[in-house]
Amino acid sequence: MAGGQTNLIIPPVARGYARYVLVVMVGINFLNYMDRWVASAASPLIQQEFHLSDALVGLLGSAFLLVYAFAALPFGYWADRGVRKTVVAAGVAIWSLATLFTGFARNFAQLFLSRAVLGIGEASYYPAGTSLLSDYFPKEQRGRVMSVWGAGSTLGIAVGFAGGGFIAEKFGWRSAFFFAAVPGLLFALLAFGLREPLRGSAERIGPAVKKTYDASLANFLALLRIPTLRATIGAQTLLYFVLASNAFWLPLVLNRRFNLSVGRAGLLAGVVLVLGGLIGTLAGGWIADRRALKNPAGHLEVGIAGFLGGAVFITIALLAPMNAGPIPVFIPAFLVAVICLYLYSGPFTAVSQNVVSPGLRASAVTLLLFISHVLGDSHSTFDVGFISDRIGSLQIALLITSPTLLILAALVAATGLRAVRRDTEAMEEQWAARSAEPALSR
Repeated sequence: MAGGQTNLIIPPVARGYARYVLVVMVGINFLNYMDRWVASAASPLIQQEFHLSDALVGLLGSAFLLVYAFAALPFGYWADRGVRKTVVAAGVAIWSLATLFTGFARNFAQLFLSRAVLGIGEASYYPAGTSLLSDYFPKEQRGRVMSVWGAGSTLGIAVGFAGGGFIAEKFGWRSAFFFAAVPGLLFALLAFGLREPLRGSAERIGPAVKKTYDASLANFLALLRIPTLRATIGAQTLLYFVLASNAFWLPLVLNRRFNLSVGRAGLLAGVVLVLGGLIGTLAGGWIADRRALKNPAGHLEVGIAGFLGGAVFITIALLAPMNAGPIPVFIPAFLVAVICLYLYSGPFTAVSQNVVSPGLRASAVTLLLFISHVLGDSHSTFDVGFISDRIGSLQIALLITSPTLLILAALVAATGLRAVRRDTEAMEEQWAARSAEPALSR
């Protein structure tokens, strides 16, 4: 051992414990998205109490996302150089407290600040969590594992919408945030108690290492030279605009266009998002892992198909006649659109890990998050709200933006199809070469 690094060839982590880790991580992901989206369910009541325009309500979502994107940079760097379970535990504690404080807000500035702090806490989770799970499960299982992990976020969105809307309507919007905040403190302790796996321990080639020194600025920027990762980041950036804007504004669309109550609109939005998100997320990982056995580009192909299908069905939903109510056309079409859009979740996360060295996986996710959120969804809720204020229709504002961006996302993802095999093999060769080298003192 030298320089704090030990090269080890070790047996795989016990399957039962790996599954336990996945359960804990799914639970944390559930809370991650529940705390994030309860604000959307409560937005009509918040808007009414503080007399906010659509643009200002959208700005609350943008406050979270913009801070989230920038905070991901130091957290991703920390996750690649430090103890990932500690990064996760600290983040869960921070965002749970921020959610609690949102319920105490007395003006727009306090709402804005509490949602921004929420972004700081939640920025820790995706980079550290993705890297952690990638060292518990091998490449052949990652599409499914990441999809199961992603299913937690879908459930969280649903409970945030449905549970948050119900509690907000019955007990006041502040109670919805109190309800969402408490479980996170327990899961912060569970995260801190997890075992930290060796980096690369789930790879079939090369060494596992106790510590990695890959996370330098030069290597971080070099990630952009990986064609598959560039295609994934570009497509996901466009998709994030569509996902965030449609999910955030869905309760208000149902409330305004179909005259549903706040509670019913939140419940219906939650049902659509949880069913569509769960089906799409789980199906996408399963289909992509099977497809990737024959073609390494299978993960990207599944995402591309989802983008194109989503563009078609979201257009049908937004053009649904108002006088028929939401059930005959709007809800079924929007449900299919959500299924299509969430097909990308596990496959894109898996491919972003498969083409990157284990010592840079959190950094790769950080780069993906930073670009996707800064250029994608950090401004999407505000943009759509701004357009809605100008043209007088939230529905048309979504129709202007969503289908076009989804078609562009499919085209961008297609640029990586030929590069996946080459990029994956290059990563494996680079990591395998470590086993032939002595640990370096740095």
